[in-house]
Amino acid sequence: MNTIHKAMELAENNETEKALALLREFEKNADDDALYQIAELYLQWGFLLESRNILEKLIGKYPEETSLKLALSDIFIESEEDELAITILNEISKDDEGYVQALIQLADLYQAQGLFEVSEQKLLEAKHIEPQESIIDFALGELFFSIGEYVKAINYYERVYAKTKEVGHVSIEDRLGEAYAAAGEYEKALDFYKEEEEPDPDKLFRHGITAHQTDRNDIAMKAWQHVLEIDQDYYAAYTQLANVYKEQGMSDEAYKTVQQGIERDSYQKELFFLAGDIAHQLGKNEESEEHVRQAIALDPDYKEAVLFLIELLKTREAFNDIIELIQSIKKTGAEDALYDWELAKANVEIESFDDALNSYQDAYTSLNHDSDFLKEYGYFLTEEGRVREAIPVLKAYLEHQPMDEDVLEHVERLEQDLV
Repeated sequence: MNTIHKAMELAENNETEKALALLREFEKNADDDALYQIAELYLQWGFLLESRNILEKLIGKYPEETSLKLALSDIFIESEEDELAITILNEISKDDEGYVQALIQLADLYQAQGLFEVSEQKLLEAKHIEPQESIIDFALGELFFSIGEYVKAINYYERVYAKTKEVGHVSIEDRLGEAYAAAGEYEKALDFYKEEEEPDPDKLFRHGITAHQTDRNDIAMKAWQHVLEIDQDYYAAYTQLANVYKEQGMSDEAYKTVQQGIERDSYQKELFFLAGDIAHQLGKNEESEEHVRQAIALDPDYKEAVLFLIELLKTREAFNDIIELIQSIKKTGAEDALYDWELAKANVEIESFDDALNSYQDAYTSLNHDSDFLKEYGYFLTEEGRVREAIPVLKAYLEHQPMDEDVLEHVERLEQDLV
């Protein structure tokens, strides 16, 4: 076994230090071919400086050897020394067999610098020399995709796709799906996602989001249905699919979908809350309340669910239940001025006015710029005979709503009564 193979074997056995020591010793007497192999190994293992030192010495002896320049340019790119890489690549002549590879690397470097037109010129020149080379079509597709020229990108990706499904571990089906979606061709995008031997649910899910954002709900629904065919535990797809069903007035389908999601995962508060919302739309108020309470049990400070449940309880005038709900939430450490406001209103309904006053006062600190709150609080204070406190609150309201003649007249009467 020669020295280089021995070093490779040591590295494969995670004995990197021994491998490096062996190569460094071997460098002293190695011929130029062996030195090049050593430089390649250093580069593979990430020892860029060691590889660079050897390659620069070899280039000094063989200045026309393109393979050395390409290898050194790789090191410059890895070291983020782009200008050095560009300089050495530009030294490769048009007559050299490595010229096309140099053009491709240059295009990548110029693209990284935002010089998209220069990058395109380099790739088109490479394509003119080797028109059938898939890697050039792929590079052009990647360039146009990166700058939002999706139709052009599709053109080049399609050429690659006719020959291979993957380039450098990049799925061409994936790229075509994303490019068609970005270009607004959602049906074609979905076809490419479905054609994959193992469709990626994450990609399909994002495709659904894109379609939904552009009001293509038919495509969004197909995408999310397909996600759930692939992965029944993809809970976000249940939420999105149920929501779009709800938007389309398909409440029964929405309710069925979200219930299926809950069966798969009973710890997702969003699914329970959505189930409560849809059940309410279907007139299933008992089920609605049960679902929303489950959501709150999972997260006592789930504000949207708490406020929804409060409104639901108001419909059956269950004010004691509202008070109990808010008090239990506050015991968990959840604090919100809206909770205090709702607690005040519920206490008013059961005529527990002292408790209502305390809650209004707690809410006032945060809601003293909310005109609806100020008006309600001001009138409450008036009814409780706390006129001197009510006047500044109502005047603060009038700063927000100066055209409210009723409140203005009310304040004027209160001030006259104090005279």
